Amino acid sequence: MKPLRNPFRVRVRRLLPAPPSPGSAVAEARGLRVRLGQRPVLESIDLTARAGEVLALVGPNGAGKSTLLAALAADLAAEQGEVRIDGRPVTDWSPAELALRRAVLPQSAALSFPFPVADVVRMGRAPWAGTERADEDDPAVASAMAATEVTEFAERPFSALSGGERARVALARVLAQRAPLLLLDEPTAALDLRHQELVLRICRKRAAAGDAVVVVLHDLGLAAAYADRAAVLHGGRIAVVGPPAGVFTGELLGEVYRQPVEVFPHPRTGAPLVVPTRDT
Repeated sequence: MKPLRNPFRVRVRRLLPAPPSPGSAVAEARGLRVRLGQRPVLESIDLTARAGEVLALVGPNGAGKSTLLAALAADLAAEQGEVRIDGRPVTDWSPAELALRRAVLPQSAALSFPFPVADVVRMGRAPWAGTERADEDDPAVASAMAATEVTEFAERPFSALSGGERARVALARVLAQRAPLLLLDEPTAALDLRHQELVLRICRKRAAAGDAVVVVLHDLGLAAAYADRAAVLHGGRIAVVGPPAGVFTGELLGEVYRQPVEVFPHPRTGAPLVVPTRDT
C-alpha cells in the first residue's frame, strides 16, 4: 500500500511574482473614484507606485489617505477607474495570487486569540504555503522579527504586548510576507522616536532591495526625510505629487492643513523641515 502524501507538502499552482524591474510600475491607480456609503471620498486619483521607491501619502485627517491605500490594496472597490498591480487589473488576480504581490499593514492590529508573537509573524507566510518558496518561511520570519526588534518576545502572547510592540509585530508579519509591494497605513502612529526611525529605515531598505513601498504618514518630517516622493491629498484629490523638497512648501501645506507653517532645509541633510507658525 502506497503511503499517503503529506497534504502540507503538496505544491499548489499559482503564478508567482517575478522581481520588478527598477523603476517599473508595481501599482497604479487611474481615474479612481471611491465612495463610502453616499459620501464621495476620492475623486480623479492618478497615482503610480514604482519599484525601488518610498511613496508617502500625506494630508490632513479625512483627506482620503487610508481610503486610497485600501483601494490600492484591492481591499476597497472603486466606483470608477482602475487599480493595477503587477501590470494587471486587481480583479484579474485571485485572492491568493494578490496576496503574493502586495502586503498590507492596517492602522490597528487586533487578534481575538492570544497567539505567540512568532506565530503571528508566521501568518505572513500563509500566501506561500504549498509553493516552491514555502521553504523560505523560517528565514523570512526570523529576518522580519530581527528587523523590527521583536525577537526577544517571540514566545509572549500578542495580547500581552504594549501598543507599540503590537505595531512592530504587525509590521514584522507584513515583512515576512515578502511581497514586492508594501502598503503601510500609519505604521509609526503608536511608536516612540527610536522605533519611528526604525520603521522608516526598514521602508528605505525594502525600496533599496527593489520593492515599492507606499506609506501613510502624518509626520511630514519623516516623509521629507525618507520618502522619494510624496502625494499630498486634499479634499479627496491629490493636490500635488513629487519629491518632498519640491512639493513641501509653506504656501501649499498652509492651505492644505489650514495651519500656517514654515518650511526650511535641514542644516545638514537639506531635507525640508516643517514647523507650525506660532505666536510665541
